[in-house]
Amino acid sequence: MREIPGLARVLGLSGLLPQAACLIALLFGPPEWREPALRIAAIYAALILSFLGGLWWGIAAGAPAAERRRALGWLWIAAVTPSLVALACFLPWAFGWRWPEPSLIMLGAALLISLGVDARLGSLAPRWWMALRVPLSVGLGAMTIAIALT
Repeated sequence: MREIPGLARVLGLSGLLPQAACLIALLFGPPEWREPALRIAAIYAALILSFLGGLWWGIAAGAPAAERRRALGWLWIAAVTPSLVALACFLPWAFGWRWPEPSLIMLGAALLISLGVDARLGSLAPRWWMALRVPLSVGLGAMTIAIALT
């Protein structure tokens, strides 16, 4: 973790706080906090998942022209997928179906799976990328799933 720029490390780790607060509210708060905590947790996980797609889009766009032409089609596709997954997780809410527990599980799983894209970035990402991405994705993904199961 020492190789990660200080501001990136502090801001990245602080991004776990909203989900941690939702989990604490569910575990120790009064019953009337349950629904708002579940909704906030789902919205936050979806926002961060979409944010990851934006990061990947930026990495693809910033890659050298030769790289963009040759082998980055997968990354452009990967970059739009998180927003589509996040949107799909809100369809049950929009239609009045069972929500948000199944969507939270799907969002948590997507956050964990996102590490596969991060790992495949290779030299396109800073050398400290995975040292930051692993604790953030595992932390947020695991808390999101834990919230669904609470």
